[in-house]
Amino acid sequence: MTKPPKRRAPGSAPRLLKEKVKKKRGLKASSRRWIERQINDPYVHRARADGFRSRAAYKLIEIDDKHHLLAPGQRVVDLGAAPGGWCQVAARRTGSTDERPTVVGIDYLDMDPVPGAIILKKDFLDDDAPDKLIETLGGAPDVVLSDMAAPTTGHRRTDHLRTMHLVEIAADFALAVLKPGGHFLAKTFQGGTEGDLLERLKKGFRSVHHVKPPASREESVELYLLAKDFKGRDGNRE
Repeated sequence: MTKPPKRRAPGSAPRLLKEKVKKKRGLKASSRRWIERQINDPYVHRARADGFRSRAAYKLIEIDDKHHLLAPGQRVVDLGAAPGGWCQVAARRTGSTDERPTVVGIDYLDMDPVPGAIILKKDFLDDDAPDKLIETLGGAPDVVLSDMAAPTTGHRRTDHLRTMHLVEIAADFALAVLKPGGHFLAKTFQGGTEGDLLERLKKGFRSVHHVKPPASREESVELYLLAKDFKGRDGNRE
């Protein structure tokens, strides 16, 4: 007797058939595995269907759906914005438009324009970058986002330290410019955020913890450091 096909639960995503990439001369095994992962990744397929530039957009969407960072009318800074997925999400959720942009992204990599966002082609580590961001934004941000990660060297400890350096610089920026009640979200890696950074954030924000959205691959060591509800500071920039 033939068994009836299993029914898919309402609202669940269809399961993709796994595709294999044939071995080719000159194609490294690591490159072949990356290609296979991309073509079999449901988030990659969703990003294409939804018009997002990268699957990383869903990391921000999932974090925001749960923790409520973005709201209409907010000013948002996106550090390490390329290729633009987070700027797209931020612009859509804040209602930022080309006529009245409230989202500014920065990256030293080339990027296509993002509707509703201003993109600065500049290294955030440049001395004048923080002031340029606030000048372009037109005031203090409600949210600072950072998906920055240092280019990998292949040495895990070195890569971790270099990315943590970027997290610390992004956190310093957030503490210096955020409006009271604002939020900070930054990519970090498993292995621990440095204790002194956590202490500074806990003094500055009412809630600080790590999150890992479903869109972040299980095998990935990335986490996101989420600091909510900035307490403010003396001489706050309005």
